[in-house]
Amino acid sequence: MADDGSTQSTSVWPLPKFYFQVKWDAEELSFQEVSGLDIEAQTIEYRHGDSPEFSTINMPGLKKFSNVTMKKGVFKSDNKFWDWFNQIKMNTIKRVPVTISLLDEAGAPTMVWTLANAWPCKITATDLKADGNEVAIETIEIVHEGITIDNA
Repeated sequence: MADDGSTQSTSVWPLPKFYFQVKWDAEELSFQEVSGLDIEAQTIEYRHGDSPEFSTINMPGLKKFSNVTMKKGVFKSDNKFWDWFNQIKMNTIKRVPVTISLLDEAGAPTMVWTLANAWPCKITATDLKADGNEVAIETIEIVHEGITIDNA
């Protein structure tokens, strides 16, 4: 007899990644794709001169955060990316928190990534093809000063 799953725990299965929400400061925006939620500890190699080992040791160094890339469809009269990008002046830009939430079936957050002091560093407009049959997609790349993760 096949198992209908009625006796399984709800934590057995990994979370699907297709239902998510992005909050930009206080505004909610719709995106097709979010990538780059990475953090890395840079490695420091060290060896003191009287070490009997003829090799270096590795120590953790500074933390490094990847830029986060977000893609969304192009809509008529929607210039939010460009308006934010055009605020960049010499070393000044409005920095905002960006919250990315992975949602369950009921729309409640299950994983939440918060980017601190985020601002746009690159915008890529859609490509144009005379024989294309796709939706126009634009991309924004965001720099930030750290990721915090919350398991709701």
